[in-house]
Amino acid sequence: MYNRIVIKVGTKVLSNDFNRLDLTVLKHLVKQINLIKNKGTEVVLVTSGAVGAGRDLINLKDIEKIAEKQILSSIGQVKLMNFYSKYFAEYDQLCAQVLATKEDFRDRKHYFNMRTCFNNLLKSGVIPVVNENDVIATTELLFTDNDELAGLVASLLNADAVIILTSVEGFLTGDPEDPNSKIISEIDFNKIKNIEKFISNEKTTLGRGGMLTKFNIAKKLTIQGITVLFANGKRKNVLTDIFNNKKIGTKFTTSKKSSSIKRRLAYSEGLTKGMVKIDKQAVNLLRSKENIISLLPIGVIDIHGDFYKGDIIEIVSEKKEKIGFGITQYDSQKAKDLIKTKNKKPIIHYNYMFINI
Repeated sequence: MYNRIVIKVGTKVLSNDFNRLDLTVLKHLVKQINLIKNKGTEVVLVTSGAVGAGRDLINLKDIEKIAEKQILSSIGQVKLMNFYSKYFAEYDQLCAQVLATKEDFRDRKHYFNMRTCFNNLLKSGVIPVVNENDVIATTELLFTDNDELAGLVASLLNADAVIILTSVEGFLTGDPEDPNSKIISEIDFNKIKNIEKFISNEKTTLGRGGMLTKFNIAKKLTIQGITVLFANGKRKNVLTDIFNNKKIGTKFTTSKKSSSIKRRLAYSEGLTKGMVKIDKQAVNLLRSKENIISLLPIGVIDIHGDFYKGDIIEIVSEKKEKIGFGITQYDSQKAKDLIKTKNKKPIIHYNYMFINI
Protein backbone atom coordinates (compact mmCIF):
# COMPACT_ATOMS: atom_id res chain seq x y z
CA MET A 1 0.00 0.00 0.00
CA TYR A 2 2.73 2.47 1.05
CA ASN A 3 6.51 2.15 0.81
CA ARG A 4 7.31 4.53 3.67
CA ILE A 5 5.00 5.89 6.37
CA VAL A 6 5.17 8.01 9.51
CA ILE A 7 2.87 6.95 12.37
CA LYS A 8 2.18 9.50 15.10
CA VAL A 9 0.75 8.34 18.43
CA GLY A 10 -0.76 11.08 20.58
CA THR A 11 -0.58 11.66 24.32
CA LYS A 12 -4.24 10.83 24.86
CA VAL A 13 -3.91 7.52 22.98
CA LEU A 14 -1.07 6.36 25.22
CA SER A 15 -2.66 7.58 28.47
CA ASN A 16 -5.06 5.74 30.76
CA ASP A 17 -7.78 7.33 32.90
CA PHE A 18 -5.15 8.32 35.48
CA ASN A 19 -2.92 10.13 32.93
CA ARG A 20 -0.35 7.36 33.18
CA LEU A 21 1.18 5.33 30.36
CA ASP A 22 -1.27 2.76 28.94
CA LEU A 23 0.93 -0.25 28.24
CA THR A 24 -1.90 -2.32 26.78
CA VAL A 25 -2.40 0.19 23.98
CA LEU A 26 1.34 0.66 23.46
CA LYS A 27 1.95 -3.08 23.17
CA HIS A 28 -0.93 -3.52 20.71
CA LEU A 29 0.40 -0.70 18.51
CA VAL A 30 3.88 -2.26 18.47
CA LYS A 31 2.37 -5.56 17.32
CA GLN A 32 0.55 -3.83 14.45
CA ILE A 33 3.64 -1.87 13.42
CA ASN A 34 5.62 -5.10 13.26
CA LEU A 35 2.99 -6.68 10.99
CA ILE A 36 3.06 -3.65 8.69
CA LYS A 37 6.85 -3.63 8.52
CA ASN A 38 6.96 -7.34 7.74
CA LYS A 39 4.85 -6.65 4.65
CA GLY A 40 7.60 -4.39 3.29
CA THR A 41 6.62 -0.91 4.50
CA GLU A 42 9.27 1.25 6.18
CA VAL A 43 7.89 2.75 9.40
CA VAL A 44 8.92 5.79 11.42
CA LEU A 45 7.10 6.14 14.74
CA VAL A 46 6.58 9.57 16.31
CA THR A 47 5.46 9.05 19.88
CA SER A 48 4.26 11.07 22.84
CA GLY A 49 4.04 9.57 26.32
CA ALA A 50 7.31 10.47 28.05
CA VAL A 51 5.68 12.80 30.58
CA GLY A 52 2.99 10.20 31.39
CA ALA A 53 5.68 7.56 31.86
CA GLY A 54 7.58 9.91 34.19
CA ARG A 55 4.55 10.43 36.44
CA ASP A 56 4.80 6.79 37.55
CA LEU A 57 8.36 7.29 38.75
CA ILE A 58 8.49 10.53 40.72
CA ASN A 59 6.17 12.80 42.68
CA LEU A 60 7.17 16.43 42.23
CA LYS A 61 6.18 19.26 44.57
CA ASP A 62 6.92 22.99 44.55
CA ILE A 63 8.40 22.79 41.05
CA GLU A 64 7.66 25.27 38.26
CA LYS A 65 5.43 23.87 35.51
CA ILE A 66 8.12 24.06 32.80
CA ALA A 67 10.73 22.48 35.07
CA GLU A 68 8.24 19.79 36.07
CA LYS A 69 7.66 18.86 32.44
CA GLN A 70 11.41 18.72 31.77
CA ILE A 71 11.99 16.45 34.76
CA LEU A 72 9.07 14.15 33.98
CA SER A 73 10.05 14.01 30.31
CA SER A 74 13.73 13.29 30.93
CA ILE A 75 12.93 10.51 33.41
CA GLY A 76 9.94 9.18 31.50
CA GLN A 77 11.69 9.11 28.11
CA VAL A 78 14.05 6.40 29.36
CA LYS A 79 11.13 4.31 30.61
CA LEU A 80 9.11 4.90 27.44
CA MET A 81 11.96 3.75 25.20
CA ASN A 82 12.58 0.74 27.42
CA PHE A 83 9.00 -0.37 26.81
CA TYR A 84 9.26 0.18 23.05
CA SER A 85 12.58 -1.65 22.94
CA LYS A 86 11.18 -4.55 24.99
CA TYR A 87 7.98 -4.95 22.99
CA PHE A 88 9.66 -4.64 19.58
CA ALA A 89 12.30 -7.18 20.69
CA GLU A 90 9.50 -9.72 21.18
CA TYR A 91 9.23 -9.69 17.37
CA ASP A 92 13.04 -9.65 16.85
CA GLN A 93 12.73 -6.02 15.81
CA LEU A 94 15.19 -3.22 16.64
CA CYS A 95 14.13 0.35 17.33
CA ALA A 96 16.21 3.49 17.78
CA GLN A 97 15.56 6.68 19.74
CA VAL A 98 15.61 10.02 17.89
CA LEU A 99 15.00 13.23 19.87
CA ALA A 100 14.46 16.46 17.97
CA THR A 101 13.81 20.20 18.34
CA LYS A 102 12.81 22.76 15.72
CA GLU A 103 16.46 23.78 15.37
CA ASP A 104 17.17 20.39 13.79
CA PHE A 105 14.81 21.31 10.94
CA ARG A 106 15.75 24.99 10.85
CA ASP A 107 19.51 24.52 10.48
CA ARG A 108 20.54 23.26 7.03
CA LYS A 109 23.43 21.12 8.31
CA HIS A 110 21.30 19.55 11.06
CA TYR A 111 18.51 18.94 8.55
CA PHE A 112 20.64 16.92 6.13
CA ASN A 113 22.52 15.11 8.91
CA MET A 114 19.20 14.04 10.44
CA ARG A 115 17.86 12.87 7.08
CA THR A 116 21.00 10.77 6.55
CA CYS A 117 20.59 9.21 10.00
CA PHE A 118 16.93 8.33 9.36
CA ASN A 119 17.66 6.85 5.95
CA ASN A 120 20.51 4.73 7.32
CA LEU A 121 18.33 3.43 10.15
CA LEU A 122 15.55 2.49 7.73
CA LYS A 123 18.03 0.92 5.31
CA SER A 124 19.29 -1.21 8.20
CA GLY A 125 15.77 -2.37 9.03
CA VAL A 126 15.58 -0.35 12.27
CA ILE A 127 12.41 1.50 13.32
CA PRO A 128 13.18 5.11 14.37
CA VAL A 129 11.12 6.14 17.41
CA VAL A 130 10.95 9.93 17.47
CA ASN A 131 9.92 12.36 20.19
CA GLU A 132 10.41 16.03 20.90
CA ASN A 133 13.45 16.77 23.04
CA ASP A 134 11.50 18.45 25.84
CA VAL A 135 14.57 18.58 28.08
CA ILE A 136 16.38 21.20 25.99
CA ALA A 137 13.53 22.71 23.93
CA THR A 138 12.95 26.34 24.91
CA THR A 139 9.79 28.19 23.86
CA GLU A 140 11.05 29.18 20.41
CA LEU A 141 12.23 25.63 19.71
CA LEU A 142 8.99 23.91 20.75
CA PHE A 143 6.86 22.18 18.14
CA THR A 144 3.15 23.00 18.25
CA ASP A 145 2.88 19.35 19.24
CA ASN A 146 4.05 16.00 17.91
CA ASP A 147 1.64 16.31 14.97
CA GLU A 148 3.89 19.07 13.66
CA LEU A 149 6.97 16.95 14.34
CA ALA A 150 5.41 14.04 12.43
CA GLY A 151 4.70 16.30 9.47
CA LEU A 152 8.25 17.61 9.42
CA VAL A 153 9.68 14.08 9.57
CA ALA A 154 7.38 12.96 6.75
CA SER A 155 8.49 15.89 4.63
CA LEU A 156 12.14 15.23 5.46
CA LEU A 157 11.89 11.57 4.43
CA ASN A 158 9.53 11.92 1.44
CA ALA A 159 7.05 9.58 3.12
CA ASP A 160 4.05 8.30 1.21
CA ALA A 161 1.65 8.76 4.12
CA VAL A 162 1.26 10.03 7.67
CA ILE A 163 -1.10 8.21 10.03
CA ILE A 164 -2.06 10.34 13.03
CA LEU A 165 -3.59 8.35 15.86
CA THR A 166 -5.69 10.51 18.12
CA SER A 167 -8.44 10.13 20.73
CA VAL A 168 -11.34 10.70 18.29
CA GLU A 169 -12.62 8.70 15.33
CA GLY A 170 -11.70 11.35 12.76
CA PHE A 171 -12.81 14.79 11.59
CA LEU A 172 -16.49 15.41 12.25
CA THR A 173 -19.20 17.59 10.70
CA GLY A 174 -19.92 19.13 14.10
CA ASP A 175 -19.22 19.03 17.83
CA PRO A 176 -17.90 15.63 19.04
CA GLU A 177 -20.59 15.70 21.76
CA ASP A 178 -23.36 16.19 19.19
CA PRO A 179 -24.89 12.79 18.26
CA ASN A 180 -25.78 14.20 14.83
CA SER A 181 -22.12 14.84 13.98
CA LYS A 182 -20.79 12.46 11.34
CA ILE A 183 -17.28 11.40 10.43
CA ILE A 184 -15.89 12.95 7.25
CA SER A 185 -14.40 9.83 5.72
CA GLU A 186 -12.46 11.54 2.91
CA ILE A 187 -11.30 15.10 2.27
CA ASP A 188 -10.25 15.97 -1.27
CA PHE A 189 -7.23 18.26 -1.49
CA ASN A 190 -8.95 20.33 -4.19
CA LYS A 191 -12.07 20.83 -2.02
CA ILE A 192 -10.35 21.28 1.33
CA LYS A 193 -11.73 24.79 1.90
CA ASN A 194 -15.27 23.39 2.00
CA ILE A 195 -14.38 21.45 5.15
CA GLU A 196 -12.68 24.21 7.18
CA LYS A 197 -15.99 25.45 8.63
CA PHE A 198 -16.38 22.16 10.49
CA ILE A 199 -13.00 22.28 12.24
CA SER A 200 -12.88 23.40 15.87
CA ASN A 201 -9.81 24.40 17.86
CA GLU A 202 -10.70 22.22 20.82
CA LYS A 203 -7.68 20.69 22.56
CA THR A 204 -7.33 17.66 24.79
CA THR A 205 -6.42 18.16 28.43
CA LEU A 206 -3.02 16.53 27.93
CA GLY A 207 -1.89 17.57 24.44
CA ARG A 208 -0.70 20.98 23.18
CA GLY A 209 -2.37 20.84 19.79
CA GLY A 210 -6.01 20.57 18.70
CA MET A 211 -8.04 19.49 15.68
CA LEU A 212 -7.40 22.81 13.93
CA THR A 213 -3.65 22.24 14.26
CA LYS A 214 -4.06 18.74 12.85
CA PHE A 215 -6.15 20.04 9.97
CA ASN A 216 -3.57 22.68 9.04
CA ILE A 217 -0.76 20.13 9.14
CA ALA A 218 -2.79 17.83 6.88
CA LYS A 219 -3.22 20.69 4.39
CA LYS A 220 0.54 21.26 4.26
CA LEU A 221 1.24 17.58 3.75
CA THR A 222 -1.33 17.09 1.00
CA ILE A 223 0.21 20.04 -0.88
CA GLN A 224 3.42 18.02 -0.84
CA GLY A 225 1.71 14.90 -2.16
CA ILE A 226 1.67 13.04 1.17
CA THR A 227 -1.52 11.21 2.11
CA VAL A 228 -2.76 11.89 5.65
CA LEU A 229 -5.02 9.62 7.69
CA PHE A 230 -6.59 10.32 11.10
CA ALA A 231 -8.07 7.58 13.25
CA ASN A 232 -8.79 6.58 16.84
CA GLY A 233 -5.57 5.11 18.22
CA LYS A 234 -7.36 3.08 20.90
CA ARG A 235 -9.45 1.28 18.30
CA LYS A 236 -8.49 -2.41 18.02
CA ASN A 237 -6.33 -3.18 14.95
CA VAL A 238 -6.56 0.42 13.78
CA LEU A 239 -3.28 0.33 11.84
CA THR A 240 -3.73 -3.05 10.19
CA ASP A 241 -7.30 -2.12 9.27
CA ILE A 242 -6.02 1.01 7.53
CA PHE A 243 -3.53 -1.10 5.61
CA ASN A 244 -6.30 -3.52 4.68
CA ASN A 245 -8.18 -0.59 3.11
CA LYS A 246 -11.00 -0.58 5.65
CA LYS A 247 -12.77 2.77 5.75
CA ILE A 248 -12.06 4.14 9.19
CA GLY A 249 -11.24 7.64 10.34
CA THR A 250 -10.58 10.49 7.90
CA LYS A 251 -8.34 10.33 4.85
CA PHE A 252 -6.89 13.42 3.14
CA THR A 253 -6.26 12.76 -0.56
CA THR A 254 -3.31 14.53 -2.14
CA SER A 255 -2.20 16.70 -4.98
CA LYS A 256 0.71 15.53 -7.13
CA LYS A 257 4.09 14.87 -5.56
CA SER A 258 6.35 17.90 -5.22
CA SER A 259 10.15 18.07 -5.25
CA SER A 260 12.12 17.49 -2.04
CA ILE A 261 13.08 21.17 -1.92
CA LYS A 262 9.47 22.32 -2.37
CA ARG A 263 8.35 19.88 0.33
CA ARG A 264 10.86 21.30 2.78
CA LEU A 265 9.87 24.88 1.97
CA ALA A 266 6.14 24.16 2.24
CA TYR A 267 6.78 23.16 5.84
CA SER A 268 8.96 26.12 6.79
CA GLU A 269 6.57 27.96 9.10
CA GLY A 270 8.52 28.74 12.27
CA LEU A 271 11.77 27.36 10.85
CA THR A 272 13.12 30.45 9.08
CA LYS A 273 16.35 32.26 9.93
CA GLY A 274 15.30 35.65 8.55
CA MET A 275 12.84 37.65 6.48
CA VAL A 276 12.83 39.51 3.17
CA LYS A 277 10.22 42.22 2.61
CA ILE A 278 9.24 42.86 -1.02
CA ASP A 279 7.29 45.54 -2.89
CA LYS A 280 3.82 45.15 -4.42
CA GLN A 281 5.11 44.56 -7.95
CA ALA A 282 7.37 41.74 -6.75
CA VAL A 283 4.42 40.17 -4.89
CA ASN A 284 2.30 40.20 -8.04
CA LEU A 285 5.11 38.70 -10.13
CA LEU A 286 5.79 35.89 -7.66
CA ARG A 287 2.11 35.02 -7.47
CA SER A 288 1.62 35.13 -11.24
CA LYS A 289 0.37 31.85 -12.68
CA GLU A 290 1.56 32.79 -16.16
CA ASN A 291 5.25 33.23 -15.37
CA ILE A 292 7.86 31.51 -13.22
CA ILE A 293 9.83 34.30 -11.53
CA SER A 294 12.82 34.39 -9.19
CA LEU A 295 13.05 37.03 -6.47
CA LEU A 296 15.50 39.70 -7.62
CA PRO A 297 17.12 42.35 -5.39
CA ILE A 298 15.28 45.10 -7.30
CA GLY A 299 12.01 43.97 -5.71
CA VAL A 300 13.36 43.88 -2.14
CA ILE A 301 12.66 46.77 0.25
CA ASP A 302 13.99 45.41 3.56
CA ILE A 303 15.89 42.52 5.17
CA HIS A 304 15.39 41.25 8.73
CA GLY A 305 17.41 38.78 10.78
CA ASP A 306 20.88 37.28 10.51
CA PHE A 307 21.19 34.43 8.03
CA TYR A 308 23.71 32.72 5.80
CA LYS A 309 23.63 31.55 2.20
CA GLY A 310 21.57 28.36 2.05
CA ASP A 311 19.28 29.26 4.98
CA ILE A 312 15.49 29.35 4.64
CA ILE A 313 14.00 32.84 4.89
CA GLU A 314 10.41 34.08 4.87
CA ILE A 315 9.04 36.30 2.10
CA VAL A 316 6.55 38.98 3.18
CA SER A 317 4.81 41.95 1.56
CA GLU A 318 5.09 45.60 2.61
CA LYS A 319 2.08 44.99 4.88
CA LYS A 320 3.80 41.89 6.33
CA GLU A 321 1.46 39.46 4.57
CA LYS A 322 3.13 36.04 4.36
CA ILE A 323 3.94 35.36 0.70
CA GLY A 324 6.10 32.25 1.00
CA PHE A 325 9.55 30.87 1.79
CA GLY A 326 12.81 30.36 -0.04
CA ILE A 327 16.45 29.34 0.24
CA THR A 328 18.61 32.46 0.05
CA GLN A 329 21.61 32.77 -2.25
CA TYR A 330 23.14 35.52 -0.11
CA ASP A 331 23.89 36.07 3.55
CA SER A 332 21.89 38.80 5.31
CA GLN A 333 24.56 41.51 5.04
CA LYS A 334 25.10 40.98 1.31
CA ALA A 335 21.32 40.92 0.78
CA LYS A 336 21.00 44.28 2.56
CA ASP A 337 23.73 45.75 0.36
CA LEU A 338 21.84 44.67 -2.77
CA ILE A 339 18.40 46.09 -1.85
CA LYS A 340 16.78 47.75 -4.91
CA THR A 341 19.81 47.11 -7.15
CA LYS A 342 19.49 45.94 -10.77
CA ASN A 343 21.25 43.27 -12.82
CA LYS A 344 22.16 41.03 -9.89
CA LYS A 345 21.50 37.32 -9.48
CA PRO A 346 18.31 36.42 -7.58
CA ILE A 347 18.18 36.53 -3.81
CA ILE A 348 15.94 33.45 -4.11
CA HIS A 349 15.83 31.37 -7.30
CA TYR A 350 12.38 30.07 -8.30
CA ASN A 351 13.60 26.47 -8.01
CA TYR A 352 14.20 27.11 -4.30
CA MET A 353 11.01 28.99 -3.51
CA PHE A 354 7.54 28.10 -2.24
CA ILE A 355 4.77 30.68 -2.75
CA ASN A 356 1.39 30.66 -1.01
CA ILE A 357 -1.16 31.19 -3.79
